[in-house]
Amino acid sequence: MTTSTKLPPAPVIDETARLLVEHYVFPDIAEQLAGLLQRRVAEGAYDVDGAEEFAQLVTADLQSVNGDRHLRLKHHADPVSPKQGAATLDAMRREFDTSLGGVPRVQLLDGGVAVVELAPMLFPLEWAAEPLGAALTLASRAQALIVDLRANRGGDPDAVAFVCSYLLDERTHLNTMYWRRDGRREQSWSLPHVPGARFGGSKPLYVLSSDSTFSAAEELAYDLQQLGRAVVVGERTRGGAHPCKGWTVHPHLEATIPVGRAINPVSGTNWEGTGVQPDIPCAAADSLAHAHALALARLSG
Repeated sequence: MTTSTKLPPAPVIDETARLLVEHYVFPDIAEQLAGLLQRRVAEGAYDVDGAEEFAQLVTADLQSVNGDRHLRLKHHADPVSPKQGAATLDAMRREFDTSLGGVPRVQLLDGGVAVVELAPMLFPLEWAAEPLGAALTLASRAQALIVDLRANRGGDPDAVAFVCSYLLDERTHLNTMYWRRDGRREQSWSLPHVPGARFGGSKPLYVLSSDSTFSAAEELAYDLQQLGRAVVVGERTRGGAHPCKGWTVHPHLEATIPVGRAINPVSGTNWEGTGVQPDIPCAAADSLAHAHALALARLSG
């Protein structure tokens, strides 16, 4: 759906440029992009009918310098709240309610191998702790576990730490976030205690990935891979490692701007732009069968 009324681009660009300069994790690139947007609006590049096309054009320009896929002008068909972050949260809540809380599938395969699919997102932990904990507790008795992230677009870093806590034995440093606003570094650790039972840190664990796997879902795969805890099977992920916030800049438009960056304690870097490289590359459609076969071979070995 495209909003039919023509919108004046200049006020939206002015506000988006201001937010970039104030909040984007890379200040130098923020200045470059703000200048680019102002040049483009002066050239008439954004004189289009409808907010959806406008959002696509601006997003292409926002991503043109360093390819940051979290940096977007996002179109919403329905008018969104002006409250900071509300547009994203409202959309997420609708998906949470229609996806069993982000765990649409728990399945037992032959040989005692369980599959837990986490999709379409890792929702805010205050919503998702109960369904995530229930699914992972149910799978804790399996001989091997496959975590399917192929359709997961990202979400909450706290939910990443919560899931990891079921898959490790000891409290473990998972990730560090650098925040531009105050230069602070905030460490993320697995939890000392979890509701329910842990799968633990020794049984075979596989993570399925696709070229759609993004953001916090990539962090989950990357953290477990860097710790040597999981074998990642499938496709290289999309490559977005920057936590972002959203600001409503028009009733149908939200600027999402990364405000920090991830620093993994093992690699010293992150998956931004490169994606998570699978340990066992294969087509995403074949990855479940492949991981199941690997698990059975390991269990019988």
